[in-house]
Amino acid sequence: MSLSIQLLDEANARACAVWHYKAPLDFYNLNLNEIEQNVQYFLDPKNNFYGIFEEKEVIGFCSFGEDGQVNGGDYSVQGLDIGMGIRPDLIEQGRGTYYVEAVLNFASREFNPPMYRVTIAAFNQRALRVWSKIGFHPVSTFEDKSQGLKFIILVQEV
Repeated sequence: MSLSIQLLDEANARACAVWHYKAPLDFYNLNLNEIEQNVQYFLDPKNNFYGIFEEKEVIGFCSFGEDGQVNGGDYSVQGLDIGMGIRPDLIEQGRGTYYVEAVLNFASREFNPPMYRVTIAAFNQRALRVWSKIGFHPVSTFEDKSQGLKFIILVQEV
């Protein structure tokens, strides 16, 4: 099976907007009372959201640019920020590296950045391991005061 990455359409954006993660990843759940706003956010071209598809089924999403940044982080060095989410039932199946590599291959073709950057909540050890395994390394840690969470910025030079 191979993955493809394409712009999200409305139906797939709606599917992603109602994904429900179990603790501690419930931090990533979107507000179900704001589905319309979330769908519009996914579909707004300035947010650069794409669906990750296996066959024709949406199994994740990724974003490129400001959506991948978190308040309080230092993003002064030029790089392509990547945000990513995988369907909750597919987490913990050992395929994270496969998904991330597909996203990086797509980003390389579409954006040709000087550097890739991800910002990951410090509690999300699984995501930190996946990105580190692929060659990303931490460059800074900060706390988002509004969320009361620590985040780690990791980069990979191209």
